[in-house]
Amino acid sequence: MQVICLDLEGVLIPEIWIAFAERTGIAEFRRTTREEPDYDKLMRYRIALLEQHGLKLADIHGVIGGMAPMDGAKDFLDELRSRFQVIILSDTFYEFADPLMRQLGRPTLFCHKLVIDDAGFVRDYQLRQPDQKRRAVEALKGLNFQVLAAGDSYNDTGMLSAADAGFFIHPPEAIVAQFPQFPVTRSYAELKAAFDAASAKLLNT
Repeated sequence: MQVICLDLEGVLIPEIWIAFAERTGIAEFRRTTREEPDYDKLMRYRIALLEQHGLKLADIHGVIGGMAPMDGAKDFLDELRSRFQVIILSDTFYEFADPLMRQLGRPTLFCHKLVIDDAGFVRDYQLRQPDQKRRAVEALKGLNFQVLAAGDSYNDTGMLSAADAGFFIHPPEAIVAQFPQFPVTRSYAELKAAFDAASAKLLNT
């Protein structure tokens, strides 16, 4: 009984906040979990930027509506789902994710929730639970699943550590240097091969 857990942004879809930065011309929105390991600090920074520039959830939706999964992501995910149960563990928000989940065939997604005021401004966010990626993996293992996982950022390292086998996929070199214990893959083909090898090894233990 094996489950694969994947990060979403930077793994299956482009980074939403980077796309938003490019659309708005506000470079400060390019900061992501690849640069800032403190997620609460990062989100407070983003919410303050939105308020400063008078930007609403609808403005973010306008960007997301024009986005698509990364090249090959849908086929990669479909192939995994034909052989494994797959759960997306993401620090994005349900209010963001729906258009892209539809394009990916609506895989199971665990993420967070935004607090939106009556005027449509983002005022706060609500974590589904703290350190949710690691805790989701631990819960699955508590249900006697073997867990394989992949991500690309600081906020994925807890998930990768908790998994029976954890891998980076196209991470920044700075993160690779800090977490050399996680094998690095640079393409969906490499990650699929890594999952297949780890799956076979776990089944034989």
